[in-house]
Amino acid sequence: MSNYRIIARLDIKGPNLVKGIHLEGLRVLGKPEDFSRFYYENGADELFYQDVVASLYERNSLHDIISVTAKRSFIPLTVGGGIRSIQDIKDVLRAGADKVCINTAAIRNPDFIRDASRKFGSSTIVVAIEAIKQTDGRFEAFVDNGREHTGTDVLEWAKKVEELGAGEIVITSVDREGTGLGYDVELTRSVATAVSIPVIAHGGPGKPEHFTAVLQEGKADALAVASVIHYDFIANRQSDMSNKTEGNTLFLNSGRTKFGKIQPNSIQEIKSHLLADQISCRP
Repeated sequence: MSNYRIIARLDIKGPNLVKGIHLEGLRVLGKPEDFSRFYYENGADELFYQDVVASLYERNSLHDIISVTAKRSFIPLTVGGGIRSIQDIKDVLRAGADKVCINTAAIRNPDFIRDASRKFGSSTIVVAIEAIKQTDGRFEAFVDNGREHTGTDVLEWAKKVEELGAGEIVITSVDREGTGLGYDVELTRSVATAVSIPVIAHGGPGKPEHFTAVLQEGKADALAVASVIHYDFIANRQSDMSNKTEGNTLFLNSGRTKFGKIQPNSIQEIKSHLLADQISCRP
C-alpha cells in the first residue's frame, strides 16, 4: 500500500495567509512563508497554495511567494487560483511550482483540462471541485471560492475531469470547510469511488479521528489540512512568526484566540495518530 499524503494547504489573499469558514469571513493569520517553512521542516509531504481571490480578479499574484517557497522547501508545491490559460500555467511552473490546480477556468472551458494535461502531463494538472450539498441531496460544484453556482453535478464533473486528463482531484466540502466538524466522508467516498485518479479530501477536520475516517471510510488518497495545523502553529509557535504581518491580526495577540471545535495538531501529531491506527504514511 502506498503512503497517504498529508498536504499543508495555505489560502493566500495578497501577501497574507488567511483562513475562513465555508471559504468566507477570511482572517489574516500571518505570513505564508513562516507557516510553509515550518510545515516543510516538520513533515508535510506537499504544500498547496491557493489564491482565494484570484478568480474574482482574474489573476494569480503568487509568483513572488512561490519563488521564495520553492527555494526553501524541497517538496512538491501545488498552486491554484486565477489560472486561466496555458501561459498562466507556464508562469506558475517557471516561478517554482510543481503542479497547478484549476477550478473556475476548467468548468467554464473543460477543454482547458485536456489542453493543459497534454502539454504539461496529467501529473501536473489538479482540478479542484468545491461542493455544496443541495436540498435534494445531490452535490453541486461551485466556482469562485464557493461563491457561484454552476448547476454542475459533482460526480458527473469528477468523471469528466478524469476523462479530460487531470491527474488528481481536490474535493472540498464548502459546507464543512473551517468548521472542525470533520470531512464530508459521504462526499469524499462518492467521488473517490467514481474515479480512478487520486482524490484529495479537503474541508472540515477538527480532530485526529477525522483524518482516519476520511481515509478509511471516505477512500481518500491524501489529506489537505489547514485550520488544524495553522492553529497549532499560532498556539505554540507564534514567536516564530514575522513581526511584519499585514492586516487585522489583533485577535491573534489578544490572548483570547478561540479555535472552536478545532483541536490544534501538528503534522507530526497527525501522522503519529494515523500510524497508530495502522494507516500508512511517511513518519
